[in-house]
Amino acid sequence: MGRRVGLALGIVMAEFVAVILVFQVFTSFECRQTGVELACRALRGGALRGLSAVAAMTLLLALRPGLRRALGDLAARLPGRRLWIGVHLAGLVLIFLPWLISDAQVRRGDFAGFLVLLIFGTAVAALGGLLWLMQAGAWRAWLRQGGAGLVLLAALAGLIPDLAEVLGTAWSIERLQISTFYAVAVMLSLAGQQVFLHLGPPTIGTETFQVEVSAACSGIEGFALIFGFMVLYALLMRGMLRPGRYWLIVLPLALLASWVFNGVRIAVLILLGTYVSPELAVNGFHSFAGWLFFTLLALAVLAVVQNLRWLQRGSGGAAPEVATEAPQTAAPLPLTQDWTVASIVPFIIFMCSGLVVNSFWQAPALGFPLQAAMMAAALWVFRKPFLRLDWRLDPVALAAGALVGLAWVALAERGAQPLAGLETLGAAALLIWAAVRVLGTSLLVPLIEEAFFRGYLLARLDTGGWPMRLAAILVSTAAFALLHGRIVEAGAAGIVFALVMLRRNRLADAIVAHAVANATVAAAAVLSGDWSLI
Repeated sequence: MGRRVGLALGIVMAEFVAVILVFQVFTSFECRQTGVELACRALRGGALRGLSAVAAMTLLLALRPGLRRALGDLAARLPGRRLWIGVHLAGLVLIFLPWLISDAQVRRGDFAGFLVLLIFGTAVAALGGLLWLMQAGAWRAWLRQGGAGLVLLAALAGLIPDLAEVLGTAWSIERLQISTFYAVAVMLSLAGQQVFLHLGPPTIGTETFQVEVSAACSGIEGFALIFGFMVLYALLMRGMLRPGRYWLIVLPLALLASWVFNGVRIAVLILLGTYVSPELAVNGFHSFAGWLFFTLLALAVLAVVQNLRWLQRGSGGAAPEVATEAPQTAAPLPLTQDWTVASIVPFIIFMCSGLVVNSFWQAPALGFPLQAAMMAAALWVFRKPFLRLDWRLDPVALAAGALVGLAWVALAERGAQPLAGLETLGAAALLIWAAVRVLGTSLLVPLIEEAFFRGYLLARLDTGGWPMRLAAILVSTAAFALLHGRIVEAGAAGIVFALVMLRRNRLADAIVAHAVANATVAAAAVLSGDWSLI
C-alpha cells in the first residue's frame, strides 16, 4: 500500500477515535439539551458514517491489490506539499475548539454556533489530509484507474448506521432481550456474580452495579455492521464466492458471532462497573464505543472469510486476487456515463437529502422540495446512462405497479397522523408543495431506488444459478424494505419489482412498475388529502 497511505489511514482512524472519545464519552450533555436536537444527532451520526466509510475503504483496498499499489505509487511519486499538514491541523483545532474553550453548559447554550465550527473544521481537516497525501492531479488519475468505484462503495458503507437505526427496533422483541440477557447472566454467574435481571425496562447487573440497556447501547449495531460489510464483500468478490455457502452458512455464523461478542461485551462492562469504575463502564455502553468494537469485529470476520478456501471458486479453492484494472486498450467512460456510478451516486444523494431535511426542519415533510431538487440534479448529471435503458412499455409492468399501489393504499393504517407542518402552509404554498411531492414520488424516487436496489444491488449479487438469484432477490428486497416505514408491504413490493425486472431482464420495467405504484398511491393521497400515504 505504501508507507504514506498506511500512515494516512492510521492517522484518520486515530482521529476518529479521538473525536468519538471527546464528543461522546467525555462530553456530559445530550443532543436533546441543545435546542437543535436533530442537527446534533445528525452530526453524531456523521461520525459513525465516517467511521464506517473509513473501515470500508480499508477493506476495499485490502481486496484490490492493483488499485492499492497504484494509490501507493502515486502518493510516493506525487506527494502533496507539507503546507497541507498545517491546513489539516487547523481543521482539527476548529473541531476540538468548542471542547477546549467552553464547558458543557456553554456548549448547550450556543450549540448552533459550535455546530458551524465542527462542520467547517471537518471539511478543512479532510481537504488538508487528502492534499497532503498526494496532489489533486494524482487523485484524479487514481479515480480514473478505478478508485471512483471504491469511493462510491465506501460512501455506501456510510449508510450502515441507517440500517442499524432500523434494526434497533428489534431490541423491543422480548425474545431477543431474554436470549441476550441469559447469555450475559451465564457469563456473570461463571465469574461468581449474583445476577439481577429485569425486562421492564431491560436491566441487568450485579448486586452493586446494574445498567438499563436501551436499543442504542444494546449491540444491535453489530448485526448491521456484520451484514453491511458482508454485503460489500460479496459485491467486491462477486463471481469468486460460492454463494450458497456464503449466504446460508457463513452469514448466519457471522451474525451468531456478533451476538456472542455482544454478550461478552455487556458482561465485561458490568464486571468493570462492579469492580473498577461505574462511570467507565457506562461510557463503554455508549453507541460510539459499540461501533468501534463491532467495526473491528466485522473486519476480523471478513479476514477469516477471505482465508476460507472452501468458500472460493477456482483453482483448488485458493483465495483469488480480484481483478482491478480494465484492459489498457479500452478507454474508460466518463464518470457521468458509467452505469455503476449512475446507479449509486443519485441514491447516496437521495439519502443525504433525507439527512439534511431531518436535521434542519422541525417538520421534515416541508423539506421535500429540497430533496426533490437534489434528486433531480443528480439524475440530470447522470441522465445518459438512464436514457440508454430500453424504455418500451410492458403491460405486465404497468399492471403489477397498479396492483402494488392499490395494495399499499388498502393496507394503510386508518386514522394515521397527518404529516406535521402542512397546516402552516398557505393555499398556494400547499399546492406547490403537493405538486412537487407527487412528481418527486412518482418519477424521481422510482428512478433512483430501482437503479440502486435492482439495477445495481440485485444485478451484482445475481451471479448465476438459482441459489444466487434467490439470495440476490432477498438481499436487495430486504435492503429496500428497511428503507421504508412499512417493512412487510415494502418487502412484498420489492419482490414484485424484482420479478418484473427479471422477467425480461429489463430494469426499465421495474422502474415503470415502481412509478405506476407510487403514482397510484399519490393519486389516493390527493383525493383523500392523506399525505401520510406517501
